[in-house]
Amino acid sequence: VAGPGDAFHRPERTLATLELVRREHPEMLLCVSTNGWNVIPHIPALADLEVGFVTLTINAVDPRVGAMIYERVGQGDGALVGSTGAGALAERQMEALGRMKAVGITVKVNTVVIPGLNQEHVPEVARVAGGLGADLMNLIPLLPVPGTRLAGVPQPGPEIMRRLRREAGRYLPQMTHCRRCRSDAVGLLDSIAQAG
Repeated sequence: VAGPGDAFHRPERTLATLELVRREHPEMLLCVSTNGWNVIPHIPALADLEVGFVTLTINAVDPRVGAMIYERVGQGDGALVGSTGAGALAERQMEALGRMKAVGITVKVNTVVIPGLNQEHVPEVARVAGGLGADLMNLIPLLPVPGTRLAGVPQPGPEIMRRLRREAGRYLPQMTHCRRCRSDAVGLLDSIAQAG
């Protein structure tokens, strides 16, 4: 289960879907993608359903870096902004990662590489996530989407991606065969869906 958007924005739908798939296909490997904001209360259910793999998108572990990426974190009137929101997101992501590993879930960390924002922070994301037991990391170059805040940010080139994978690889094994996943989108999901 991977987007568009976060699988735990409406957790009841995601869990009901996983239950149906598990019932009809007990041998199937189940995987879900999330940004970690709302997954913590549902980790026991994921373990009960034998969801073996979770992709956790972590674009920053430093609230100052995260504040440059996320305009707001959360929903509605309760949304948090700036470094407060980014810090709250990072805390939840780290807690979710630790809890998932504690119940035996394999965790792949996806990080979108955004030049000028988190590019040089990527090795620190790998270090922190690796220290909490993450199994694998997938660095994804930003896909600038017209009409979003990041529309004018250039895509990182192959040399930058190779260097970052080498540096982050000191802390976490790197996945290189994957492309982009809609659940990793930063911007307008409708535009991503049409472009994807």
